[in-house]
Amino acid sequence: MELPVNRFRQALHARALQLGFWCSLASPAATEALALTGPDWLLIDTEHAPNELPDVCHHLRAVQAGGAAAIVRPAWNDPVLIKRILDAGAQSLIVPYVQDAAEAARAVAATRYPGRGGMRGVAGATRASGYGMIPDYLHRAGDQIAVVVQIETAAAVAALEEIMAVEGVDGIFVGPSDLSASLGHLGQPDHPEVQAVIDDIARRAAAAGCAAGILARSAEDARAAIARGYCFVSIGSDLGFLVAGAAARLRDLRG
Repeated sequence: MELPVNRFRQALHARALQLGFWCSLASPAATEALALTGPDWLLIDTEHAPNELPDVCHHLRAVQAGGAAAIVRPAWNDPVLIKRILDAGAQSLIVPYVQDAAEAARAVAATRYPGRGGMRGVAGATRASGYGMIPDYLHRAGDQIAVVVQIETAAAVAALEEIMAVEGVDGIFVGPSDLSASLGHLGQPDHPEVQAVIDDIARRAAAAGCAAGILARSAEDARAAIARGYCFVSIGSDLGFLVAGAAARLRDLRG
């Protein structure tokens, strides 16, 4: 059994355009259905969605059925949470609320084993290691793990160059909702000041040669993000599609 190659990580390093969906419904069936539509990636959320570790395992299998890359967002930048998600078989993480280089380095260290620059706990037979059937997994796993850190606060924006320079950080991801709140514009991601900062982040990431991603709230928003230089973009969510589709059908029939 071979260690899977992380195509998402390869695309990040090439700064290739990747479009994906956010999975918030805690429904592996919904995740599988989205995976079969052909996105480049799907994000399994454990920060704001009611997904626990057994759910993550089911979601990972569901994504695999469709051939997309699976990304998991831990609830926090916590080595125990990250360890368990990696052992479940995730190879790509978006780590929330990273505010400086030290916190970024901590996120990376949680994904690497001791002797490989990290502090990840060692287990012999996990889903990630093919239940012990992937040869030399402990020595090679880190080569296929992607670490993306979320830029969600004014402090993170101020420390952006230092964060991007941390070895093992493969990309950054902007959270417009939290960022707007941190900038004093709660619930206003379209505020001109917030949008100016989002523009600035894209320029600085491009200058550093770092892949930058963002969560878009509409197709128009996604096109604008791509034009700015964001190369991995969330273009919708299972929950959003469900609500929008149901509401549109009701409007159509009720007049």
